[in-house]
Amino acid sequence: MNFDDLNINEDIKSAIDKMGFKELTPIQSKAIPDTLKGRDVIGQAQTGSGKTLAFAIPILNKIFIPDTSPQAIVLCPTRELCVQVAEEIKKLSKDMDKVKVLAVYGGQAIGRQIRALNKGVHIVVGTPGRVIDHINRGTLDLIGVETVVLDEADEMLDMGFREDIELILRYTPKQRQTLLYSATMPGEIKKLTKLYQKNPRFIKISDTKETIPKIKQFYFKSDDRDKIDDLCKIIEYWDFSLWLIFCNTRRRVDFVYRNLKREGFQVDSIHGDMTQKVRDKVMNKFRNGNINILVASDIAARGIDVSEVEVVVNYDIPQNPEDYIHRIGRTARAGSSGYAFNIVASYESHDLVKIRKKYNLYIKEKKVPTFAEIERKKNKKVMDEVKNLIENNDLSDYVSVVESSKMDCIEIAAALLKMMREK
Repeated sequence: MNFDDLNINEDIKSAIDKMGFKELTPIQSKAIPDTLKGRDVIGQAQTGSGKTLAFAIPILNKIFIPDTSPQAIVLCPTRELCVQVAEEIKKLSKDMDKVKVLAVYGGQAIGRQIRALNKGVHIVVGTPGRVIDHINRGTLDLIGVETVVLDEADEMLDMGFREDIELILRYTPKQRQTLLYSATMPGEIKKLTKLYQKNPRFIKISDTKETIPKIKQFYFKSDDRDKIDDLCKIIEYWDFSLWLIFCNTRRRVDFVYRNLKREGFQVDSIHGDMTQKVRDKVMNKFRNGNINILVASDIAARGIDVSEVEVVVNYDIPQNPEDYIHRIGRTARAGSSGYAFNIVASYESHDLVKIRKKYNLYIKEKKVPTFAEIERKKNKKVMDEVKNLIENNDLSDYVSVVESSKMDCIEIAAALLKMMREK
């Protein structure tokens, strides 16, 4: 199905076209028609499946512009995802007249948010804690809300937001549309759906050929004590511009970050115990290319959507197979290709087997590169650059300098290579 086939506002179609989207993803083609009809939906889909557009398009399609009180609210687990979703909705509404979208979250001055709410907002995207803060202050009235979206519902419950979610839902009208999106469907989420949704359509997208597009997956056997050395060798050998490295715990994130920093890599870290201000600063450095390696925990990485990430590294193998899909889905965004590297200690072998079996994945073994292989590859890269210079530039002035030196040309080239490699 193409977006042109949908019975939606032409201004939304125009924005979708400018964003470069043509065909609907599986979750979009199954969820959007029912959502447009006003039906409640449960969508189970992995990261990168296109779920934001699946709920944002129907929300925007029924927005009544003259009413500047909130008509839809989207709840997200983290500030990062909150900002990402709000930006996506803003892009979709770019050709619509005066649609106001506001992200509300902790860590940002509340006064700015209050001023925006007082001026009028059609769609609020927020974290549960900050939304409740606004409700208690009387700065956010949800009585006119027609659509509630619980995005990354499993993550919100894991972070202890269930009571907050239920409180927010009690402030919304009973005659609302409730959309719930989640990567996993544990019992606690099923309880929520029974309590707060009416005859929802359940949609599950489980085809990993759709959710893991163009990702080449490899694993490297390693002893736990050798993992950090092996990671350094892997980074040295594969010359990717943006790396996202996952660890299972905050302590491991700190350990990997400290060791990579000591080795001279441009690296920073992000985990759930950091303040929002620190996390924002790190993410901006990563997006702007000021660092090219980000070490992260699963919770902190929710909402990271940097399309240029070329490789995801599992420094620790996740025990939950679904977390693996979440992690590697951070690469190969927007139709590009990507890599997933897994550094596997013997005690993690069973977890990797479990992941491979559950999703029928082809994860090929590779050897950790040796120092000699790393040196050869680096030398080859320099020589390829030299060849390119020779083929595409006029070097006559430099040739004269070399000839007049009366030194051996091979030795000059070797000395220059040494200078380049050791600078």
